[in-house]
Amino acid sequence: MPTTDHPGRARDDGLLRQYARTRDDILLDRLVVRWMPLARQLARRYGRSSEPFEDLMQVASIGLIKALKGYDPDRGKAFSSYAVPTIMGELKRHFRDRTWSVRMPRSLQELAMKVEEAREVLSTELCRAPTVAELAAVTETTEERVLEALQAGDAYHATSLDAFRADDEDGFNLGDMLGDDDPGFGLAEHRVLLTSVLGELGERDREILRLRFEEDMTQHEIASIVGVSQMQVSRLLRRSLNLLRIAAERRAEPVPALV
Repeated sequence: MPTTDHPGRARDDGLLRQYARTRDDILLDRLVVRWMPLARQLARRYGRSSEPFEDLMQVASIGLIKALKGYDPDRGKAFSSYAVPTIMGELKRHFRDRTWSVRMPRSLQELAMKVEEAREVLSTELCRAPTVAELAAVTETTEERVLEALQAGDAYHATSLDAFRADDEDGFNLGDMLGDDDPGFGLAEHRVLLTSVLGELGERDREILRLRFEEDMTQHEIASIVGVSQMQVSRLLRRSLNLLRIAAERRAEPVPALV
């Protein structure tokens, strides 16, 4: 058993050895309370993220418990040296697996987090935003990979389409800015086809169709304008519509391939 002159450290070592031997839950609770400041300190490293600090503390606490259960004092390694990477690994796993709005390949997620950490450190050291080349040098990767990681970082959080634009005073949300299918395109094709087939009708038949479907007149009103009976108007409408249907179907047929 390693010796130490620090009474608190000796007491911690004794509790860790006793728990490793007995697996007593009461001892585990005491150790969790004792080492919780370490978990809190590590969770604060990610305090500037959008994740609630309570959630980060919960993840760090899980990492602390895993470290306490997995620690072997007989290997002669200080518990803090074993606990720190264990807790940090749990926090990084949380960000990698639980907080991305769009799922990315694990390697790209890890690189995005590494680049973000390097960006924060370099921004503090250089008092300016680091360049892509500087980020690539620190993270030991290529500039192309850094750009890819920075772009992947945009997938970390998704913004609701119902969210209002900060610079918009008219109350439009992001969804209002998206394009949509324009039914006018399909109608335009129908208009072109209709215009071409109307040329196959006589002038009186075209006028009757115009009065009926553009002016929304009744057959009785059309009959008085054209000078025919209402029965004739009905017959002429049916004949004209049938001719238009036949002409449209004929023009819509594909042209036979030349052999």
